[in-house]
Amino acid sequence: MMTWESRAEEAQQALAELFWNPAIRLFDIEIPCPGGACNTIFHYWWMAHAVDALVDGYERTKDAKYAGLLAELYDGLLVRNGGAFPNELYDDMEWMAIAWLRAYRALGVERYKEAALLLWEDIKTGWNDQMGGGIAWQKSQLDYKNTPANAPAAILAARLFQQFGRQEDLEWAQNIYGWLKTHLVDPATGFVWDGMNRQGDGAIDKEWKFTYCQGVYIGAGVDLYRVTGDRGYLEDAIRTAGASDMELADPASGLLPEEGDGDGGLFKGILVRYLGELAKEAPELGAAGPLLASNAVSLWEQGRDPERCVFSTDWRSQPSERVTLSTQLSGIMLLEQLALLERRGSESLLGEAI
Repeated sequence: MMTWESRAEEAQQALAELFWNPAIRLFDIEIPCPGGACNTIFHYWWMAHAVDALVDGYERTKDAKYAGLLAELYDGLLVRNGGAFPNELYDDMEWMAIAWLRAYRALGVERYKEAALLLWEDIKTGWNDQMGGGIAWQKSQLDYKNTPANAPAAILAARLFQQFGRQEDLEWAQNIYGWLKTHLVDPATGFVWDGMNRQGDGAIDKEWKFTYCQGVYIGAGVDLYRVTGDRGYLEDAIRTAGASDMELADPASGLLPEEGDGDGGLFKGILVRYLGELAKEAPELGAAGPLLASNAVSLWEQGRDPERCVFSTDWRSQPSERVTLSTQLSGIMLLEQLALLERRGSESLLGEAI
């Protein structure tokens, strides 16, 4: 019987063979993409999650092929982004900083650390007093605050504190998290809303129910628990995982929703990444483990093209010929989380999924 490790490796191999474009040292944004013709838009934040996925592969195998791709991707990103990493969107920079910080922790490459720290200095300029605080979504709209620009910043700050021990980073993490919990988390359920003041009217976008908003808040709670020992953060994460299951997963199957093949193709992957972090900290509690297991089984058995090992946006049906990078990365993120839990001996968590 195949292991989750072998499944994750097969999916990573498909990513490298089908999506990698050595001419630009970036991944093609979709397949088929003859001659790189699909790359009319630079999906900066998709590439950040590609970095994260490659780090997953390296941490699982210590195979030099992942280190090599990371080095190539770093160079390709610099060229495509005009010679530096910062850009207009604070959330995009946060994803990139989180990914290169992980790459630095895994490989010890100094320039990866430098990229993360440079981005962090830029990200902090997004905090302002409009809407009571919080980091803005983009530099041209400083009064619009949302979960995607704040929860990843809290994750990044907590991990920077864990890595380098600077007290100011912990303070940033706690302040960002506190603002987010106060303004964009439903106090009755723990479900995380997307943002506020998008149209300048102070309204909260409660109708925007996205998997990745739940994921990043869960991740922020887990990382703050790890660096402070305050169980309140972990309880927040457990509560939001339960709310995610109740609000977003199919009641009968437990499967997460289809959210499209553009940016939405990454949303489920982000949720499952941080559900995996929660499952490592609290395997005996909450919905994280069963939710991961049921979705992984469906992805592999129903949502995969077995010939190419590429994935659908709907983890219950096979993909079409066209598959976006965002969608492939989400499938890899899920399989890598199952492989990690499998290696940790979480048989009781994974059950029949092994």
